[in-house]
Amino acid sequence: MATRSCTSRDASDEINDPGAAPYGNFINYYTFNPPENRLSLIPATLLQDLGYSDGQQTTLILDVGCNSGELSVAFYEHLVQGPVCEEEESNRRRVNLLGFDLDEILIERAQQANPLPSNISFIPLDIIKDTDQLQDYLNQHGCSSFHLCLCLAVTMWVHLNHGDSGLLHLLSSLASISQHILLEAQPWKCYRSAARRLRKLGRSDFDHFKNLKIRGEMAEHAREHLERNCGMELIQSFGSTTWDRKLLLFRRR
Repeated sequence: MATRSCTSRDASDEINDPGAAPYGNFINYYTFNPPENRLSLIPATLLQDLGYSDGQQTTLILDVGCNSGELSVAFYEHLVQGPVCEEEESNRRRVNLLGFDLDEILIERAQQANPLPSNISFIPLDIIKDTDQLQDYLNQHGCSSFHLCLCLAVTMWVHLNHGDSGLLHLLSSLASISQHILLEAQPWKCYRSAARRLRKLGRSDFDHFKNLKIRGEMAEHAREHLERNCGMELIQSFGSTTWDRKLLLFRRR
């Protein structure tokens, strides 16, 4: 997930070091963290379990910081695709996913490779600055909120580039437009690794890293903010990924 415009990203970054991504906009992200790392923990019946199986209802999924879209597509297919009866085929047409990322180059790749353009859309967006496009999408589908929001491995990049206030703003913004949030917050050790990687590349440190007051158990900090300040409640943990990151499901109270 990126947190500023990346249309002018130096092409030499991609040639010299695919890991040169201080905003989380890795060009090869799904080669080292494939979708199966998350999908293996998430039941294919998740939408039904959450009560979104009525064929008369439009179900909207939001993927925050979707990168080049591989996980967005795989997640949709995991929950919606596969052999279906006629009734389930009708349900499938009513499930739509919107993925966004700040990196316009990655979004272009996602759009070009999208196998389900009738159900899956990708747009460039910086949620820290603008949520109007998300509201437009909701209005277009006649919904007041997204039924499920995916926020997977995004929080750290917003936190490092926008500070404590940026992290809390992100969580609050997502909670305000979502019925459920599936959250994967990077642990603190990832912050240290990201800072170390940036220094090895000879770049300036993250502006906010040394001044962050929210530290330590990042998933717990996120849970506390969502429950105390955003009207959400933790309803399930799907365990931890192979990278030792918890997948937590929240519901609006």
